[in-house]
Amino acid sequence: MRLHPGETGAVDWRVVTLLGAVRQLRDASPDVMGRPRVIAIDGRGGAGKTTLAEQLCKAVPNSAVVHTDDIAWNHAYFDWGSLLVENILQPLRRGEAVDFRPEAWITHNRPGSIAVPAGVDFIWVEGTGIIREELAPWLDASVWIQGDLDEQERVSAVRDGDSPEQLEQPWARATMIVAGPPRIGHAPDTELVIAPPTSP
Repeated sequence: MRLHPGETGAVDWRVVTLLGAVRQLRDASPDVMGRPRVIAIDGRGGAGKTTLAEQLCKAVPNSAVVHTDDIAWNHAYFDWGSLLVENILQPLRRGEAVDFRPEAWITHNRPGSIAVPAGVDFIWVEGTGIIREELAPWLDASVWIQGDLDEQERVSAVRDGDSPEQLEQPWARATMIVAGPPRIGHAPDTELVIAPPTSP
């Protein structure tokens, strides 16, 4: 399996239920009260981030998904960290609802907005480059999806290349590693294959 340069192959893979994985992510931030837990889901393009976020959102009532692709739409590819913090993560931390139209959406007449209701328990923020140092203070836990780069490149319509965020080794910061795709038998609708965090 081909991994990112510097990425360590995860070991001790095991099958857990989706809710078991959620409990593990919740337990990584036991002191969170009065606001949603923000869980980052990172991986290369084609790794399955959106699918995983949707699975987790469906499994956990009162949760919501934020896609960094929406924030980065018609914007510099990785230069969206401050937009995410100022317009989504800070209001959520104050217990406020979010209804954000990025400037690029207005300029290019994209309809709708990025909306998150107040009072949700979990926010699943998915996107390549979400696990990085500048965003660490705003994340309560994180998931890195580890998989074969050759396989992910076949799935991905747009290749990410070697971004600075990958040089940050996000897998080393992750709370949990998820197999993408898993090589262990499991029930994909209700279970994940996970491993403990890896070292750089």
